[in-house]
Amino acid sequence: MTQQRKIEGQCLCGAVTVTATVTNPIVRACHCEMCRRHTSSMFMSLPTVAGSITVSGPAKTYRSSEWAERGFCETCGSTLWYGTIGDGVRNLSAGLFKDAANAPLKLEFFTDTAPKGYALAGEHRKMTTAETLALFEPEGDVDV
Repeated sequence: MTQQRKIEGQCLCGAVTVTATVTNPIVRACHCEMCRRHTSSMFMSLPTVAGSITVSGPAKTYRSSEWAERGFCETCGSTLWYGTIGDGVRNLSAGLFKDAANAPLKLEFFTDTAPKGYALAGEHRKMTTAETLALFEPEGDVDV
């Protein structure tokens, strides 16, 4: 039986606090160009239970494409989330939570575009650009 648990985190300066519910949390890393530009590295996120996220404090959003936005703290600039506009899903930054909510790394997106010096340890799924795009197409039927 899977159990849900509440996680609580904050940005670097503490002005923004975030709470959410997770079920068997995992960490996902995205190496796409936008994530690298936004974070100066890869974006590492935690999927959460739909509708469970509460954000308090000076959070701002930047619409980074036709379908997505990125959240950040207005005070310190910490990355808060990557969100999709159409469904309102927000993927919270793993760095907001102590020890990334004790979640293991399970998935990397856009691995073929990762800088040559990036190599994440451990056994986990690594998806190329083509595999990642196929996953997120509306007719995609892959479970992550």
